[in-house]
Amino acid sequence: PILDLEKFYTDIGRYMRDLEEVIIRTIADYGLQGARSSGETGVWLDPGVKGKERKICAIGIRCSRWITMHGLAFNVNTDLGYFSNIIPCGIQDKQVTSLQKELGRELDMEEVKEKMKGYFEEVFAAQLV
Repeated sequence: PILDLEKFYTDIGRYMRDLEEVIIRTIADYGLQGARSSGETGVWLDPGVKGKERKICAIGIRCSRWITMHGLAFNVNTDLGYFSNIIPCGIQDKQVTSLQKELGRELDMEEVKEKMKGYFEEVFAAQLV
């Protein structure tokens, strides 16, 4: 998302945690318990459970004069084969997952987007236009 953080708060760490919270709430609607992993940005399933940790959302932003750019990569119906030849986020001992893989079915992207929008408005106390 592109936001002027001066209209919200001037705290990049909080902004990133709030983006994570939007995804945590969204995947909870699908019965998944997302969480943060200590020292790592993004949203994880089973963080801290060695061998079971899976990243479902990566976050990477740029901020200039408190205007944000870029944002997050939320794996919904993602072809995870693309990750087989890279080390995502430089993390070697953890996996990448998607909503589709976790739920065993393809998801309606419009439905997921609407849920995300609602939680974005809730977390940021703002109306999307």
